[in-house]
Amino acid sequence: LATLLAVLTLSYPVPLSGLIALLGLSRWFGVSRLVRAETRIVRAQEYVESARALGVPTIRILWRHILPNIAAPVLVASTLAVGNVIALEAGLSYLGIGAQEPTPSWGSIFFDGVEFFAGNWWVVLFPGIAIVLTVLAFNVLGDALRDVADPRQVDVARRLPKSTLTEPPTMHALQPSENG
Repeated sequence: LATLLAVLTLSYPVPLSGLIALLGLSRWFGVSRLVRAETRIVRAQEYVESARALGVPTIRILWRHILPNIAAPVLVASTLAVGNVIALEAGLSYLGIGAQEPTPSWGSIFFDGVEFFAGNWWVVLFPGIAIVLTVLAFNVLGDALRDVADPRQVDVARRLPKSTLTEPPTMHALQPSENG
């Protein structure tokens, strides 16, 4: 982040395309480390070793076993990173080194409203709420994608017999037994 700020201040004013490129190029390292770590963990699992011992081609092991098991954490990390980039861009724009006029940015709108805060509090409140809700939406999206895409999470309804899911309980099952 310090390097990003140094580059931004040296090339002030930064065009919007340069800001997008700098934010994108500086924020992918964490996701790449996660991909590598998750791949190493899944690669060491017994089912991958078994597939390798059976002579399954490497590309099939990657597509069939490794990629589905690393997709969920990578999706979650990516959506969290999008929320972080939005907050970072708003912060940089608030400081005056993000998107420049006339390009609208929540950070610059927030900054413009600070001087009117005493009498017109809503000028600061609504851009702040928009930033928080957008970042929160990406975090919730990442959580929902994890729930859908993670093959390691087993749905309880899939393990129950169909009769348990479709038949209502009978009255004799709810009454105490004669012996007890």
